[in-house]
Amino acid sequence: MGAGLDTIGMLARLVSFDTTSARSNLALVGFVRESLGAHGIDSHLVFDPGGEKAALHAVIGPRVAGGVALSAHSDCVPVEGQAWQADPFALRRRDGRLVGRGTVDMKGFWASVMAAAPRLAAKGLKRPVHLCLSFDEETTFAGAPLLVDSLAAHAPPPAMCIVGEPTAMAPVVAHKGYASWNVTATGLTGHSSLTHRTANALEAAAEAVAVLKRIARRFAASGRRAAGFEPPWTTVHTGTFRAGTILNIVPDRADFVFEVRTVPGDDAGAVLAELEAELAREVLPELRAVAPGAGFAFARRCHAPPCDLPEDSPLLALAQGCGARGPAARVPYGTEAGVFQAAGIASLVCGPGDVAQAHQPEEWIAEAELAACDRFLDALGDRLAA
Repeated sequence: MGAGLDTIGMLARLVSFDTTSARSNLALVGFVRESLGAHGIDSHLVFDPGGEKAALHAVIGPRVAGGVALSAHSDCVPVEGQAWQADPFALRRRDGRLVGRGTVDMKGFWASVMAAAPRLAAKGLKRPVHLCLSFDEETTFAGAPLLVDSLAAHAPPPAMCIVGEPTAMAPVVAHKGYASWNVTATGLTGHSSLTHRTANALEAAAEAVAVLKRIARRFAASGRRAAGFEPPWTTVHTGTFRAGTILNIVPDRADFVFEVRTVPGDDAGAVLAELEAELAREVLPELRAVAPGAGFAFARRCHAPPCDLPEDSPLLALAQGCGARGPAARVPYGTEAGVFQAAGIASLVCGPGDVAQAHQPEEWIAEAELAACDRFLDALGDRLAA
């Protein structure tokens, strides 16, 4: 069975908004707010500091304590450089698949939520459903903390949260945390025949990357193990490195980016602290002996806390009772579930589609997956109305 026409029609509208991360999401949010308002559902917006993006919070049902949040992000990854066969922002139906940017990550889930909203409003809910739509999940995770911090300003916050990232409707109770940093090393340039008068920023940055690699090897060899994750240890990865112009000029600047994906119980901040301590002890004295102003600057790009829901949580039982497929699962990537959980809101991840399709050209979600999500949301509404 395929998804309902309301869900597919809503997905077509959502996909038509280009909300790739560098762009504003205000047009999409305005459409969502207007659509909810047409069914008597009020919503509130929380803007980023520049006013170019906004998160949305709406409540269906009584404004009482408890209830369940349904959470998604509005942004999606860019399409440039990918081999799309047609306009990525025009939904296409093909052999039971719905093709377009964001269909699986994660406008498909939000289309089901939007299609379900009037049905939920008509059920006479005893506990509310909170609709939470964030921004910048694909880049900085800036939207979810602003949204979660504002929940109590409009209604008693939810007791539970279901984040609809694609899990093929499996209930994911735990995921790794994620943090990343931009790093700039500065030194003193000069002719390469006079290296003793220079401070080579490229070499200093390379030593920093080597420290990170040693830390990564240690985690792999003897770090904390967390069953259910692949791999079951914390990982450290350097993704980009830029420095230098020509060989006979000593570079006075080098830039690299690294990330840490932590299993529950490990702290990404401890990796940064270890790196800074090692650089202060082994690298900076040599640099500053020639260039007192040389050093390293660290700018955090993103921080997403881990999620770790106990398997005896009522939320897991609720999700499984509504149609979540299979036993509790764990995944290595991060989601906004950790942000909700850090605020004291029990959270898990359960949504339609296969994460393998996310971020890909010709991104798609199966109509059958959206149909399963539609049934899940209707069952959740029945539970909250009982």
